[in-house]
Amino acid sequence: MTAPTLDIHLTDDDLTAALRSDARRGLTSSPKTLPPKWFYDARGSELFEAITGLPEYYPTRTERALLERVVGEIARIARTEVLVELGAGSAAKTRLLLSAMSAEGPLKTYVPQDVSVSALRGAAAEIGREFPGLAVHGVVSDFTDTLHNLPRGGRRTIAFLGGTIGNLVPAERAEFLSGIAAVLEPGEQLLLGAGLVIDPEILVPAYDDAAGVTAEFNRNVLHVLNSRLGADFDTDAFAHVALWDARNEWIEMRLEATRDMTVEVPDLDLTVDFARGEQMRTEISAKFHIEGLSAELASAGFRTEHVWTDPQDRFALVLAERR
Repeated sequence: MTAPTLDIHLTDDDLTAALRSDARRGLTSSPKTLPPKWFYDARGSELFEAITGLPEYYPTRTERALLERVVGEIARIARTEVLVELGAGSAAKTRLLLSAMSAEGPLKTYVPQDVSVSALRGAAAEIGREFPGLAVHGVVSDFTDTLHNLPRGGRRTIAFLGGTIGNLVPAERAEFLSGIAAVLEPGEQLLLGAGLVIDPEILVPAYDDAAGVTAEFNRNVLHVLNSRLGADFDTDAFAHVALWDARNEWIEMRLEATRDMTVEVPDLDLTVDFARGEQMRTEISAKFHIEGLSAELASAGFRTEHVWTDPQDRFALVLAERR
């Protein structure tokens, strides 16, 4: 077994600089915003794992069941030699792809990408033990701006699962998908997982569960600002809000100030006022129609090869080829 290797293109100092930039821009804008990637410190990752097991939160289990059903077909069509996974995390679902692609024969290398060195190192070691014939080459980077760091060589499939594409607004999606197309050769592929537009009565509770786990996850972005930037947010003074924006066809998560307050962020030399009832957007989760998603992929330089959906049409896996 060859030991996994790790390329580090993003350090903790880089992450802190990005957080400082995002926090300053978001807290001084009107309305205020914060990017969802800052939910995910160790505590946030644990909370999200808890969310995936909640009865209301259908996306994770729906995507996994769908992947289990069609993974053999994906492997036969893709004929992947190098599997690149963006936002790999613990690489839990990836094992299904690795098993199927290994069974088809050509898979030689797995390239997990993530911002977390510790998560990636652990996942790479586990995958290396489970698939001893597979070369594992981890890349520590931010998937939104370091696609050029992904290794080349061999017929590649880039997997971007979990519906994370929905966290990007349309302009960001266009830039991101075009960026993926730019690093792929013609004939190489993108495997994309995306949530579909469904009844808001099912959709909204997935982001506003009865047990309040998602609310605590949402407030965790304030814990991150407190711990990393010395801010003094009273996290209990912010209420979790989740709503369906029918025009944009996305869920918005917000934090609403329950009283007037002033927050100090010493590391930014910044004072931020919140009025009672003021809302700060922390995440969007866009949902898609197949036709619209295929059109976005086409605009970025892809041809949709195949689309698989679950029996209730809640989630889609799209295999698209770089033209």
